[in-house]
Amino acid sequence: MNEVITIAGLSNREFLEQYARSGRVGLAGGITFIDRAIARAQRHLDADERWSPWTHSFIFQGQRHDGHHWVIESDLQIARKHIRLGAQENRVTKYFDEELYTTLAVLDFGVTPEQETTLLREGLELVASRVRYSLRELVGTLIALRHPELRERENKLARDSSFYCSAFVQHLLRKSGIDLAPGLDAKNTTPEDISRTPVPHTTYLLQRAVATSKLKALAGHVRRRVKAKIRRAD
Repeated sequence: MNEVITIAGLSNREFLEQYARSGRVGLAGGITFIDRAIARAQRHLDADERWSPWTHSFIFQGQRHDGHHWVIESDLQIARKHIRLGAQENRVTKYFDEELYTTLAVLDFGVTPEQETTLLREGLELVASRVRYSLRELVGTLIALRHPELRERENKLARDSSFYCSAFVQHLLRKSGIDLAPGLDAKNTTPEDISRTPVPHTTYLLQRAVATSKLKALAGHVRRRVKAKIRRAD
């Protein structure tokens, strides 16, 4: 049985410090151009074509000797004079920014110690192997979202040693014996698929009103632009 526990009145930092645990899965909703494109593309998974609030996913490693929680993820990490594209370890502090990450969730699948060990070991192996973030595969997934019959097949733009964020998470969970999206190719798995997984779990959800408002505003802006183009064409 799945349970959603909505958390209110906490900052991103307070929420993550309270609910981040080793072996749990994180979901985040961002506001960058790529985030908006991913949120919009996932509307095909919703009966009412609502944009998904989720645009990124990652695995919590737990707290280290530096006193910080860390995550394993495949991401586009851009800092001044430094760009990392692919599997990497980061402090969870990157998700404290409430302007960049307006929605957060932590999914607890109740993994066993053995599953947790496998999950983190396999994740660190991909980091050590310098697995890349694949924009190419992400495009392949976006194509499959528009053509559902393709989602069970191998991603047409798949390449070796590459994963985008949610494909990375799905791959690692399958390695530990948990299939978050049965029937889907791992490299066609989206953050929204992970949020809707049928695998029994508890979701701790931090969703502020501002996050929903921004998402609705973006969707409305796109609809208005499309309608304006149609009127001009007529």
